[in-house]
Order: sequence, then structure tokens, then C-alpha cells
Amino acid sequence: MGLIEDVQNNEDVYLIKDIAQAENLNEKIIRDGIISGTIVVPKNINRKSQKIVAIGEGLRTKINANIGTSPEHVDIAKELEKLDIAIKAGADTIMDLSTGGNLTQIRKEILAMSTVQVGTVPIYEAVCKTIAKGKKIFEIDKELLFDIIEEQAQQGVDFITTHCGINKANVDILNRQGRRITGVVSRGGSFLVKYINATGNENPLFEEFDRLLKIAKKYDVTLSLGDGFRPGCSSDASDSLQLAELSVLGDLVLEARKARVQSMIEGPGHVPINHIKANVIISKKLGHGAPLYFLGPLVTDIAPGYDHITSAIGGALAASYGVDFICYVTPAEHLRLPNVQDVYDGVIAARIAGHAADIAKNISGAIERDNAISKWRKMRNWEKQKEYCIDPIKFTEERAKSCTQREDVCTMCGKFCAMTDDE
Repeated sequence: MGLIEDVQNNEDVYLIKDIAQAENLNEKIIRDGIISGTIVVPKNINRKSQKIVAIGEGLRTKINANIGTSPEHVDIAKELEKLDIAIKAGADTIMDLSTGGNLTQIRKEILAMSTVQVGTVPIYEAVCKTIAKGKKIFEIDKELLFDIIEEQAQQGVDFITTHCGINKANVDILNRQGRRITGVVSRGGSFLVKYINATGNENPLFEEFDRLLKIAKKYDVTLSLGDGFRPGCSSDASDSLQLAELSVLGDLVLEARKARVQSMIEGPGHVPINHIKANVIISKKLGHGAPLYFLGPLVTDIAPGYDHITSAIGGALAASYGVDFICYVTPAEHLRLPNVQDVYDGVIAARIAGHAADIAKNISGAIERDNAISKWRKMRNWEKQKEYCIDPIKFTEERAKSCTQREDVCTMCGKFCAMTDDE
């Protein structure tokens, strides 16, 4: 049995109690959310994380950080360093997106070191192995793909992104329209589009979704239903192709619930500000209330090097309207593989966005934290402000950059500080 059955049978009371305490909510809210599918707890039966978080309606907005090698840069030690800094910066989950080197070993080391839940995108490894055999991407074998999914699940991966909404009907829309500026920007999505166009076969993840459900159920892996047709620029947002895929994903959520498999829906990466609310509302509606996992979204396309900011703007808005899970974006997005500092900056930016949204959603403890730091700011108690701020390291570094004649004020106003009672 999986988590849903355990919760229904009241057999996972300690987990529910821990989550409820962490969220400062009644246990019944957590229990009911898991049973209905509006809350998921990615937790593979073969792996124990020190920190288990729940994702979904009424809960604190959670943050994911992507790490992983590329064909251009394979350094396991560096990826483990990124893992460590992401967790220290406050990431709730990690995704290993590696496509270079020994993927099984990389994943093994990440799973062993990570104290938080870990996700993957299995089709990456399937394509890497296909290419290694001297074949083309479209020659990927579905048996290989399902074998890799099971292998990763057995290894202990807590959640997997699967691009099940890309089917022949939706690829036909893509081929007929040809109106997108950036086309298909999802790496996994592009693999499946090439497969369908070259072979004429259906996407095996869609066609044999029942098979995928059986694997997920066996290991209690949460399915993150990927948005392979997500918009890659502002002008491509909210088009019929994106919505057609979303409709399919909503149907698959219902199938997953019947099988007692936890599932969430991934959302668009580039969305102008005036589209965000509508995107969240329609995603929740078509997704039957499943937790939403958005990449940002980025609200403009003109800021390479600053896309942790463009995504934080979009993420704050999206989460305030109901997105439950934000995937961070780093300053390196669209430019290169992120380094350790990029990962840190990306997590902090996403956490700021999530917290701002939690205030808007009246999530327990959010405004209380703001009020606490504001109280200590008024009292000019710098140590207490550091305790409540989102990045104590940055706080300390910036404070030390300029010395003051008085320790209780800063160099912006000095003796003219409005917070003092000086005459």
C-alpha cells in the first residue's frame, strides 16, 4: 500500500502529525488533502529523508532547486556542493537533471547526501543511453524508458517528471499551427515530439499510463505531470497548445487518483504578468485541484543574468493565486550551467517569492515573521533582525561593509535615523 491508503487507514499518524506541526495546521486538514489529492507528500518507500515536506492547498509555498551535470560539464563533486548549498539556502526539494557522466552513480550520491526529497526526469537518462548506443533521439525504446523509470524508483527517487500530456493529437496541433516563437523549450518534451514525428507512434508515457501508475504505486513515487508544451517566451503563453496539454494532464490526474497514486501538475515557465492569474485559475480547474508546480514563471524575456528576479516576480504572483510549489530559476538561466553561487541566489529569490505569496494567502506564520523582524528593526536590534531575516549570511556581509559611529543605526541615516528617539 502507498501513502494514500496508509492515511485512509490511519496508519501513518506520525508523518501526518509532523507535517501538521510544521505547517501549524490541524492534522485533519493534512489527512483530508492527501486523500482528496489536493496535497502530496513525495516520499519513496525505499528512502528516508531527514526532512519531509507536503505540497499543496493551504500549505506554505515550497521551493525546488534543480542541479545536475550536462554533457559539457561533468563534475559530481561540484553538483554535490550545489546540493549542499541549496539545502543550506532553504530549498525544500532537489531535482537531479543530470545528462552527462555516469547518471546512475551521480543520482546515487545525490540521494545518499540529500536530506530533502529528490526528483528526477527519467527520460533524460533514457535518451542519454540511446545516444550512447549510436542511435538517434527518436529511436528511444519504450522498454528502456520504463526500465529506467523503475530503476530510478527502486533507487529511492521521491518524485519524477513525466511528460504524459504530449500525445499525437497535441503534436498535430503543434505541427499545424507553427505560430510559436520558441516552439518546444522543454528538453524532455522535445525528445517526445521528435519520437512521435519520426515514428508516428504514440507517446508511451501517455499510451501506457497505467503501466507508469503501477511503477509509481509500487514505490510510492509521486508523479509530477510535466508541461512539455510550456511557453518559452511571453508571446507563446496561454496558447491553445499549452491548454490542450493541460487538459490531458487533468484527465491523467483523475486516473492517478483512481490508482491511489499521488500526482501534481507542472506549469508554464514564461508568462506575462497579466496572464498569471488566469493561468493559475485554469490550471487548478482543469487539474481538479491537484498541487501546481510552476517554473517561475518568468514575466519578461529581456533579462538574462537576472532571471532569478524575473522568476521571483512571477513566482510571487503565481503562488499568491494558488501555485503550491515553485521551481527556482538562477541568474544563469538561458546562459550556462549554474554555479554554486547561482544556486544559492536562485533559492533565496524563490524563497522570497514564496514567502511574499504566503502572506497574501494568509498562511500561518508568514505575516508573524514579518511583524517580528519589523519589531526588532524598530528597536534597532541587529542580532534579532538577523535571526528572522531570510538570508542571515547576506545580512551580516552587508552590515559589515560600512562602519558606523553608532552601533544601533546604519550608515544610510546615521544620527538622523527615523527609528531613534533622538531630538
